[in-house]
Amino acid sequence: MLFKEPQFLLLLLLILPMGFLLFRKGGTLKAYFDADILKKLQRSDTLLSPTVKNMFLLLASAFMIIALARPYVDNGEIKVSTSTIDVMAAFDISRSMFANDIYPNRLALAKKKFKSFSSDFEEAKIGVIGFSSRAFLISPLTEDFGTLDYLVNHMNFDSVSLRGTSVMNALEVTNDLMKESDKKALVLFSDGGDKSDFSAEISYAKEHHILVFVYNIGTTKGGVIPDKNGALTDKNGDIVVVRLNEKIKSLALESGGAYMEYSLKTDDIGALAEAIKTRFSEKSVEESTIRDVRELFVYPLALALLLLFLSLYSLPRRKDV
Repeated sequence: MLFKEPQFLLLLLLILPMGFLLFRKGGTLKAYFDADILKKLQRSDTLLSPTVKNMFLLLASAFMIIALARPYVDNGEIKVSTSTIDVMAAFDISRSMFANDIYPNRLALAKKKFKSFSSDFEEAKIGVIGFSSRAFLISPLTEDFGTLDYLVNHMNFDSVSLRGTSVMNALEVTNDLMKESDKKALVLFSDGGDKSDFSAEISYAKEHHILVFVYNIGTTKGGVIPDKNGALTDKNGDIVVVRLNEKIKSLALESGGAYMEYSLKTDDIGALAEAIKTRFSEKSVEESTIRDVRELFVYPLALALLLLFLSLYSLPRRKDV
């Protein structure tokens, strides 16, 4: 048996002076009281004598100290294999994602859908990037979905004026972050931008083995982008209306991924997660070595509590009828 905090075992040296004080106290009483009077003063109807109780108190203290030292048994090293799918999630953060055709806006819905996506995809490592006319990393690949959901939920670009939607930037960052993977998964939360030809993005995705899964957010009717003057206008003073761009569907399908348009259903994003699982049936297997350690502190702690109870409470002696 080993100890994780062996320094606490030094406290066992205090047991000897504690014992001396406890048993010396009893001797002092005998020095001041007659034996017959002391017998009457002390309770005689308890099952345990004061000496036994003091012994139990000392043993309880010793076992508490042993519990503090955290005894454990080391069963050696074991190898653990885990299968994961690496996925990059890219959020379009251009001005059009603040359009109000979806309440409260497109980006807010994308954040909500991402939380459902991560909860449906526990066997994945997920990283997050933001992109518009340029792309930047929000979180590297991680299995800590609690922190990841927090970062995504608190992304705030209200004061950022980013124009344009460059999907190519998202593809390039994904390739850089996952360059050691033979097959890469990229999930785009976007309204499709304003491009009508994605041939360059399709060629890049195929060349670098990136499967693009698009969750397209927006309506064909379109919406306006709120600003401090009420709504965003163009150089002629006309209100800008941004609509869903369905042309991005070609990028998803021709790269080997999948395409889905937004809905208010709570389980629609789960279908996109299932599509990724299907295309990545051969998951990457990682082996790690861990130590099989079994903590034993609970046993001396339980025994200490039992002995402490016996030392502090009087158990009545059974009387013969």
